Amino acid sequence: MTAKTVQVTFDCADPRALSLFWNEVLGYELPPPPPGFESWDAFAESLPPEHRNSASACQDPAGEGPRLFFQRVPEGKAAKNRVHLDVRAAPGLEGEERMAALEAEAGRLVGLGATRVERHEPAPPLSGGHVVMLDPEGNEFCLD
Repeated sequence: MTAKTVQVTFDCADPRALSLFWNEVLGYELPPPPPGFESWDAFAESLPPEHRNSASACQDPAGEGPRLFFQRVPEGKAAKNRVHLDVRAAPGLEGEERMAALEAEAGRLVGLGATRVERHEPAPPLSGGHVVMLDPEGNEFCLD
């Protein structure tokens, strides 16, 4: 059996805004617009108003990371996510150097619309420390 790829799907209120946020977090990009359209905005204008901004996606430009897909749903977020993303913001770093890198990234993401929730100090050997964050729609993720 060959390995499968995965797409991570987010239910949300504003797919375009959330995909642009995650592009900035991960260094991802929007996929190319459908054939025959110069841009996603031109494609959106071709849709009936009720279907505009109903979905968006972002992808790793190198094709290595999972694609993220955002779909508009009518209900708001009601509880803690059972699955969340860990953004590897300090690979190979330890101790205070690691935590300083995580704090710097947390500050950058707050500037993009994220919310910083709490810091977990290193607790070797099981945890190198991490920072819990929320994306602009309240989805939990960690800077790890």
